Amino acid sequence: MNRKLLLVSNSTLHGGGYLQHCQEHIQHFFGQEVKRVLFVPYALHDRDAYTKTARDKFQSLGYELDSVHEAANPVEAVRKAEGIFIGGGNTFRLLKALYDNDLVTEIRKRVLQDGIPYMGSSAGTNVATISINTTNDMPIVYPPTLTAISLVPFNINPHYLDPDPNSRHMGETREQRIVQYHEELGTPCVLGLREGSMLLVEGNKASLLGTTNARLFQRGKQTTEFEPGSDLSFLLIDAP
Repeated sequence: MNRKLLLVSNSTLHGGGYLQHCQEHIQHFFGQEVKRVLFVPYALHDRDAYTKTARDKFQSLGYELDSVHEAANPVEAVRKAEGIFIGGGNTFRLLKALYDNDLVTEIRKRVLQDGIPYMGSSAGTNVATISINTTNDMPIVYPPTLTAISLVPFNINPHYLDPDPNSRHMGETREQRIVQYHEELGTPCVLGLREGSMLLVEGNKASLLGTTNARLFQRGKQTTEFEPGSDLSFLLIDAP
């Protein structure tokens, strides 16, 4: 499969600026072949302000950035894109807008068939997976389905948080919520990406990048920890 994905847990890491913690990975990912990146700002309400933030950052890295919300025909913009970046925000809002603008199938085709690079951050990482069932967001709007773009055959939980043993919070932990998800039949595995981590997918090879570990949740099995540099290609084949 001719896919090239950079799936980032978070856009901003504590103590740094927008995409600062992963900017070297971004430059290596898009390389010199891509000159212009198509940005999808649908996850936030103020798309103009969001686009300016992303455009300023990408220009500082040597790339021009166009926003799909500025295009007269969003589908044509995707068809002509050299690379795609979908930013974070509310995952439900993002997925609904993707369906409203008929972009889910088009993005899948451009990435999986044509091989253009796809970068997602937070919500943009969520929609690259099978479904948005494991997002942390509130359903402030209702997409027609929770099925996402399905660029990988598993789900991801960006911003994954470990339980705080000193917390007095009595609600479910992130781990408990993912376990509840796996109580339902047919649910795929979930990769918990802690802030600072990202997944690089090149064809049928997947590698964990960044500075933090990731935790893998599989239905009926013990969780597994993976360090940066780990080969996670088995997820693309088995998707347990």
